[in-house]
Amino acid sequence: MLWVRPPATPAPPHAGARATWVTPGEELCEEVGFLRGHGTYVKDGMLVAAVAGVVERVNKLVSVRPYNARYGGEVGDVVVCRVVDVGAKRWKVDVNARQKGVLLLSSINLPGGEQRRRTAEDQLNMRQFYVEHDVLSAEVQTFFADGAMSLHTRSLKYGKLGCGTLVTVAPSLVRRAKQHFHTFDFGVATIFGMNGFIWVGIATALSPKADAMDVGSTRDGGIGEEAQESDASFHVRERTCRVCNAIVLLDRFFMPVAAAPVHALYEKSIEAGMSPWDMLLPENAILLADGLRASGVLGVRVADE
Repeated sequence: MLWVRPPATPAPPHAGARATWVTPGEELCEEVGFLRGHGTYVKDGMLVAAVAGVVERVNKLVSVRPYNARYGGEVGDVVVCRVVDVGAKRWKVDVNARQKGVLLLSSINLPGGEQRRRTAEDQLNMRQFYVEHDVLSAEVQTFFADGAMSLHTRSLKYGKLGCGTLVTVAPSLVRRAKQHFHTFDFGVATIFGMNGFIWVGIATALSPKADAMDVGSTRDGGIGEEAQESDASFHVRERTCRVCNAIVLLDRFFMPVAAAPVHALYEKSIEAGMSPWDMLLPENAILLADGLRASGVLGVRVADE
């Protein structure tokens, strides 16, 4: 006997209600009075979900944002990316999107913060700035006509990253916050990229006068050569590993990825007497996830995350 899921009651989604998760083929609302957006199609006069995700409504436009999707990007987003190619006057970077991002030579800081036009000599010296496999933090500046995003690193808080770990999560889990650069009080610095790439590094890479907004301590910004040359102790690396595993655990249980949940998981793992390499064991991961849900941290948004 084949069990068939009963159709949902056709009702228009409300912007003020909680997020509504739907599966492919589930009816959303009547077509009359609503516009078909991405992730939907029309069947027998009804708007039907084409993908599994969250229903979004902007005025009369109804769409479904899929959970497991590539990063779309918006102007002003903070992203963490990896250089994949060095071309003429530009670097191509992997931003976890449908297309490779572009970082123009004119969109970076020159050594010493010099303000001038880029010359042919600067083009020849492009590999002195960034080469393949370098990881950087940047900001989405604009979009080209073909949909590719253009990045920039003109601020000192952006630039090359070193002495850390890159953790990949689903882009839809990363919370949009006022501050995506966060330094924890136990000596670990993080950059929560909206594209799902999260950088976890050592806070000693920050200059003494720098704060969470000013991660740059090198000539081109970012966490650079000074951080790579720093001699991190075993305890510092252990704390970094614990933060990385906390982020992986959030992604595994489909929880929002932000500074507050990561800090809560870090503290709970210490209280439970778990080592960093034991956090992802099935029984320990379930215990930490249940404790995080019961704490209520997931429903709290921190203003300065």
